[in-house]
Amino acid sequence: MFLKYVANECNESETPEEDKKKVELGKKVTLLRGISIIVGIIIGAGIFISPKGILKNSGSVGMSLVVWIACGVLSLFGALSYAELGTCIKKSGGHYTYMLEAFGPQMAFVRLWIELIAIRPAAMAVISLAFGQYILEPLFMPCDIPPLAVKLATAIGLTSVLYLNSMSVTWTARIQIFLTCSKLLALAVIIVPGMYQLFKGETKNFENAFDVSAIKLSEIPLAFYSGMYAYSGWFYLNFVTEEVENVERTVPLAIFISMAIVTTCYVLTNVAYYTVMSAEELLDSQAVAVTFAEKMLGKFSIAVPVFVALSCYGSMNGGVFALSRMFYVASREGHLPRVLSMVHIRRHTPLAAVLTLYPLTMLQLFVGDIYNLLNFMSFLRWLFIGLVVLGLIYLRFTKPDLPRPFKVPLFFPVVFCITCFLMVFLSLYADPVNTGIGCGICLTSIPAYFMFIYFENRPKWLQQILDSLNRTLQIILMVVPPEK
Repeated sequence: MFLKYVANECNESETPEEDKKKVELGKKVTLLRGISIIVGIIIGAGIFISPKGILKNSGSVGMSLVVWIACGVLSLFGALSYAELGTCIKKSGGHYTYMLEAFGPQMAFVRLWIELIAIRPAAMAVISLAFGQYILEPLFMPCDIPPLAVKLATAIGLTSVLYLNSMSVTWTARIQIFLTCSKLLALAVIIVPGMYQLFKGETKNFENAFDVSAIKLSEIPLAFYSGMYAYSGWFYLNFVTEEVENVERTVPLAIFISMAIVTTCYVLTNVAYYTVMSAEELLDSQAVAVTFAEKMLGKFSIAVPVFVALSCYGSMNGGVFALSRMFYVASREGHLPRVLSMVHIRRHTPLAAVLTLYPLTMLQLFVGDIYNLLNFMSFLRWLFIGLVVLGLIYLRFTKPDLPRPFKVPLFFPVVFCITCFLMVFLSLYADPVNTGIGCGICLTSIPAYFMFIYFENRPKWLQQILDSLNRTLQIILMVVPPEK
């Protein structure tokens, strides 16, 4: 009550017009902003610098394009399944919320724990490091960039993203639209010259495109694994469902439009690459987009690293915006400290939830090999996404009367589930050591659940420390529980 009184006094003296507004997260995600969130997160650095993984494992140019299309279709199946979940369970939080509704608090906490301590800080650190590397490249060409300079640029970029998400939901969404347009412009810089070359008759690299002599069936699943990773990010709009205008219409439409845009751009970009580079040249390139630009654009190729940096920044911005809502909802459910479910009194942003990622990600930036961490945690991502979509099938039978404004054919979630579990099995078979380590980290969620959630009768001194810390953070961050 004291904090709320202080908050009201601050509003009355500084911004009286805001005093009448409810302290809550508003519905500011429109259709355009929803599309920008999905497209802006999916299109990261991967399509610019490393499409060769699919070519290497698919065995031919033609099969690589088939894999890109097939992965787009499979991702659409998963995305539309999430669209059904988002319109019938109108809560933010994404994976966590759907696991909670379908399988209960224990499974939801396991998903939250793994996301919080390993997957998300590592993934955010990787995309942030890519930003730092490419934003500095034009300044240091042709010399190598000092590692410390990369990390400092990375830290500055990450800090700016978190500051932006802390200050304003509206401006976060507006900048995400700008960054998404920048990504599409960057792809257009590749696609347009490539299509021009194709229409001129540069088709020699497509001869014998479906040569089966180099195809190994055992490696095709690895190509799909790389492809599905490139498309990952279609689920992020479901993390902010409570802030979406007209959920029943906006979520399915934004997901469908976004997946159509991304799939089309990915396929056309790869076709453009092959009009200029042979399969051998593409496999030898360390940064495919840069090699393409050097061949086609001359001096203008220096702009490509800047476009890649903007692309990475967009993924960082959209990721922080979406994931902070998962922590916000988990706190509201009692699975994280209560202060994370509070909203800034004037900014109306979940400030504490946004800042949660900061220390964990900064730690990952400066210690450890985050790329190996991502390798052995990737299978957990697809395991839990598969379980979420399995939860959709489960809810169809256990809660048939649940309102479903948008309903997908059962074929979609079934095919997507099978795909996810096949990728998980492949990970266990191909790399048992790293996946075993990932499983070990996953198992740490069990004692954490019993220690922090299950046992309510904590020692009085510990509870007093936690309450005092919560009140202190509430005062420092100027956050209060959202009004009902």
